[in-house]
Amino acid sequence: MSAVSITAHTPIGAVGAGRMGRGMALAFAWAGLHVRLIDARPRDPARWQTLREEIDADLRGNLAAMAALGTIDARGIEALMARIQVVGNPDADAAMADCPVIFEGVPETLEAKRDALGRIARAARPQAIIASTTSTMLSTELAEFVNGAQRFLNAHWLNPAWIIPIVEVSPHPGTDAAITDALCALLELAGKVPVRCAAAPGYIVPRLQALIMNEAARMVEEGVASAEEIDKATRHGLGLRFAAIGVLEFIDFGGADILYHASRYLSARLDPQRYALPASIDAMMKENRLGLRTGQGFYDWQAQGPADPRQDVLARTLGMLKHAGLYRPPAGGPDGQPED
Repeated sequence: MSAVSITAHTPIGAVGAGRMGRGMALAFAWAGLHVRLIDARPRDPARWQTLREEIDADLRGNLAAMAALGTIDARGIEALMARIQVVGNPDADAAMADCPVIFEGVPETLEAKRDALGRIARAARPQAIIASTTSTMLSTELAEFVNGAQRFLNAHWLNPAWIIPIVEVSPHPGTDAAITDALCALLELAGKVPVRCAAAPGYIVPRLQALIMNEAARMVEEGVASAEEIDKATRHGLGLRFAAIGVLEFIDFGGADILYHASRYLSARLDPQRYALPASIDAMMKENRLGLRTGQGFYDWQAQGPADPRQDVLARTLGMLKHAGLYRPPAGGPDGQPED
C-alpha cells in the first residue's frame, strides 16, 4: 500500500467531537493543518446547535488560555479556528470521503468503536489510513471492524492532546508497514513524537503510570507521606529526573545491580509480586551486563562513540531544572568563589 501525501490543505479527519477529538483538532490546527472535527451521532437540530456552540467555546477557551500564557498572540486565535471545520452527522460521510487519514475518537465502548470504525471504513476511500485513539482496547481487537484492516492501527494520544508530544502508535500484525510509517510521518509533521509499540494492554505510558499512581495512593493509605509531600517528590524529583533520562537509560546509568538489590529488598519487605525481579535484570546480573560502567546493558554503550553520555544527561537535567525555575547558581557569584 502506498503512503499518503499530506499538505497544509489536506483535510485530516477526527471522528468524535469529545475531548480527544477536540484535542487532536487543536494539535493539527496548531501545526498549520486543516481538520474536520466530525460528530457522527444523530442529533436533532437544537441539540446539534448546542453541541456546536459548546465545541466552539471549548476550542476558543483552550486557545485563549494558551494566549494568556504567552504562547500565541490572541489575534492568532481566529486563524487557528479557521483551520477546524466542525461537521455534523448528516454530512459526516461526505466529510470523510476525501480525508487521507481519519482518527476515531468515540467513547470507550466496544459497541461505539464497532459502529464508528465500520462507518469510517465504508465512507473513507480505500487507501485512507484509519487510526483509533483508544486508551484501553487493542488494535488486534478492533481491526476486525475495519474493511481493509491493513490500513488500520491505533494511535494513543495523551491528554491534553494539543500539548503532550507523545503518541503511542500500535499496529496489529496485519497493518501494512507503509501505513505505520505514513502515520508516524504525519504525527511528526504535527510536532508530535510517535513511539511505536506492540498491541499490549496499557501500551507504554499508561502501563508505567498506573503502577506509579497505585503506589502513590498506597503510600498515602499507609501514612508514609501526605499527598502534598508525595506530589512534591514527584514534581521536583521523579518527574524532573525522568523528563531528562529514559527509564531504561536510567537503569543503565545507575547499574542493573542497583535495581537488582533494590527489588529484592522491596520484594521482601513490601510485596513479593509488586516488586518481583524481572528475568531480564536477573540475566544481566549473571552476565555482568550492568549498564554504562560495563559497556553493556539495555543499550550498547561501547558503540556510542567517544562522547561522554554523562555529560549529555547532565545537560538535559540542567535544562529541565532551568525550565522549572529550580536551578540555583553556585553561591558567591557566577564562578562559585566565595564573596569577600
